This record gives sequence, C-alpha cells and structure tokens, in this order.
Amino acid sequence: MSDMTSTADAPRSPGRPRSLRADEAIIEATLDLLAEGSTIEALSIEAIAARAGVGKATIYRRWAGKDALLLDALRRLKGILPQPEGHSLRDDLILLVGAIGKNVDPRASKIMPCLVPEVNRSPDHFRLYQNIIAPRRQLMREVLRRGISEGLLRPDLDIEVTMALLTGPMLIQRVLQWNPELNEQTLPEQVVDAVLAGILTR
Repeated sequence: MSDMTSTADAPRSPGRPRSLRADEAIIEATLDLLAEGSTIEALSIEAIAARAGVGKATIYRRWAGKDALLLDALRRLKGILPQPEGHSLRDDLILLVGAIGKNVDPRASKIMPCLVPEVNRSPDHFRLYQNIIAPRRQLMREVLRRGISEGLLRPDLDIEVTMALLTGPMLIQRVLQWNPELNEQTLPEQVVDAVLAGILTR
C-alpha cells in the first residue's frame, strides 16, 4: 500500500460537481464485498466499480487508489469519533471505552474479525489499521494527559500502558465474546472504575 491518505474530501478543481450518490455507492460496494468474504488483497477497483455501477475512472477521481478508498470505507464502520466533554475524567473515559470495538454498521461483525489476520501478515495492512484507530487512541491519550495535568492522576502514570488496560477488555469481549456472562452495557463503566482505582492520586 503506497498511499493511505483519503482523497475523498480533497479540494476539487472547477468543473462538474462530484456526485454524493456515487460516493455512497462506492463505499457501500466496498463494504459489501468485504462482508461477503473478499480479502483486502483480493479486493479490486474493478470489482468495486462493477458492484457500485460506476466506471473505474469515477473511483480514481475520488480516491488516489484502493488504499485510500479502504481507509474511508473502514472508517464508516466505526462511525463518528466520540467527543469527550472535558467536565469529568471518569465520564470521558467511560465514553471512549464504550466506543471500543463498537461499530455502527452491522457488516462490521463480518468484516473486522477477518481483517485481523491480514493486519498481522502485512505491514501495509497494519498501517491501514493504525490509520483508522490512531485518532481514537489520541483522544484517550489527551483525556489521560488532562487528568495528570489537573492532578487527578498519578504524575508517573504510563499513559500507553493505561490505554492498553482500558482497551483490552472491551476488544476481547466485543470481538471474541470472551465471557458471555459479562454485561456489555455496564462493562465500560466497570473497566474504567477498575483501572482508575490504581491510577488516581487520591
């Protein structure tokens, strides 16, 4: 993968306006093909164009290539980034932890587990995955840093390890259904409270 920067929102030169309907059809076609079992490597612009009912040139006018298109399509599965309000450290962490492994599109349950082996096999696919989750990880990092600056969290806190502690339980439960006895609705709050017990200054 040589270009993973989405060009879907890049400024356009004067001319015929872009069709949002075509954009939607292309994204939907990409997700449908992935949900039906196509791997990232096997997925082709030709197949996406055929499913979307557009020409390949239509796709290339919107995205630099398959990598950029995949980035936008997989971001669609995750939905809009949660926005912490900044009033309560605990509430902000519960908001972010609750969004981990939670996808707004039902096709995600078929697509995301199949991406894990590809991410592990390919450095390019690993970078694609990191481009998707990096903004979400940064939000949590900022909340924890704010907690340190406000004196709520220990000044020697290892932020990266703390993020792993907060993230791991939600991923293993939502992706693998590790323990059917756990209540997914209350788990974010339980995880946050368990971690906070060890990192609060008081």
